[in-house]
Amino acid sequence: MRLLRQLFWVFAVLGVLLGVVLLFTFDIIKIEWISFMEIQPAYRQMENPLPVPERSIPIEGAIAIPGMDAPDNPTEADEASVTRGAELYAIHCQMCHGQTAEGTGPIAPFLANRPANLTSPVVQSKSDGSVFLTITNGVAGKMPPLNENLTVPERWDLVNFMRTLAQED
Repeated sequence: MRLLRQLFWVFAVLGVLLGVVLLFTFDIIKIEWISFMEIQPAYRQMENPLPVPERSIPIEGAIAIPGMDAPDNPTEADEASVTRGAELYAIHCQMCHGQTAEGTGPIAPFLANRPANLTSPVVQSKSDGSVFLTITNGVAGKMPPLNENLTVPERWDLVNFMRTLAQED
């Protein structure tokens, strides 16, 4: 019985000493654990996307046919569409174009090219389809394309909202 008690205390003291030694060597001795996340290939978003399967049809259909005129606006500019467009503008556009859509958003001073004034006659004179394609494809070096952020109906709602901006002047 006495021998077991002595062995217990010897192992307890050795355990505490080992714990103290390991505590001080935590940052010195690093053990590399195998992690399957580290050995598998990693891809960034949309890096090397898979090609579209042959004979597949897009869910929303083609938005425009290359070489043809800009598409016509299929969405009626009713109150619901304009309200949805205003919400989408606040989320996706307001940071650059500003609350008044004059290109004076909070991040506009930090951009190399000033965002467009959406209330200007130049922008307002464009056709709905032209504005839609600008939102879809962006403007090289000035505005990113929003085709991955917004669905086709959402982009048309945004166009309908942009048409109300000139009336607010």
